[in-house]
Amino acid sequence: MTIGEYSQIYRGKRVVNFSMGDTPAGGDVVYRLTQDYDSAESQRDLLDNFLSQVDPSQLEALIIGAWSEAQEEGPDGYLDGLIERRAQLPALKALFIGDMTYEDCEISWIIQTSYNPLLTAFPNLQSLRIRGSTNLELQAFGHDALEELAIECGGLPSNITDAIAASTLPALNHLELWLGSDGYGFDGGIAPYQNLLAKIDPRRLRYLGLRDSEISDELAVWLAQQPWLGSLQTLDLSLGTIGDVGAQALAESPHLGTIERIDLSHHYISPPWQQKLQALPCTVVLDDHEDEDDGDRYVAVSE
Repeated sequence: MTIGEYSQIYRGKRVVNFSMGDTPAGGDVVYRLTQDYDSAESQRDLLDNFLSQVDPSQLEALIIGAWSEAQEEGPDGYLDGLIERRAQLPALKALFIGDMTYEDCEISWIIQTSYNPLLTAFPNLQSLRIRGSTNLELQAFGHDALEELAIECGGLPSNITDAIAASTLPALNHLELWLGSDGYGFDGGIAPYQNLLAKIDPRRLRYLGLRDSEISDELAVWLAQQPWLGSLQTLDLSLGTIGDVGAQALAESPHLGTIERIDLSHHYISPPWQQKLQALPCTVVLDDHEDEDDGDRYVAVSE
């Protein structure tokens, strides 16, 4: 499975594309800046063209979609442009960098960049979603406003997890990480995630997503033992490889508390344990049952 669709809704608003030469559609929408593979204009050209046609002071959210040759260069032109024009963007609260499909660039091929300068330049940013982890750089940072941090990728290096663990993020309530496959950059095991959740005080999270993981069973067994588990609204272990071991741990956990939703979509759980999960007093999503391939399980998104 790969990512074959663009975001249609972002921050509750309809997403519309903006390419070089377009006129903004207007209305209460979120724009996605997008380029073809061999676009003639630079990232900065497109950003400047877009900002010249909208009121930057009212821009609350922006998506950066496919950029030209995303498998060879990162989104630095966009990020540098946003940083340079930050005084004109006082309302910007949400950014999604890399909303592209596999036809634009496979997720593991997307070249990313350093995000610390952007986070420093936008102290009021509330949501940052990044797709792709190749060349992704993140050092420990402090940010008082960031409520949502999401990194979608086919393999998350543990140095990124460690950087988040060492960061100071008092407003964070939505943490979504795609762990991915060790064939595409995942190098962690469960220890970095145990450390991460110990450091950030998970009791303030409403949503915890440890998605697309090939250690879903280990994560579920550990999470099921945590007294804070029931303080979440949503636990999302979807896109991974969870089977009966993880299912049993969650079904028998004494710490589910008032959790409202557990998403285990793309799973390897047998029908008897699916039934036990569905008997829990919360919504358990069990879409996309998978069968093992000669004893092997695979995450939903890797390459």
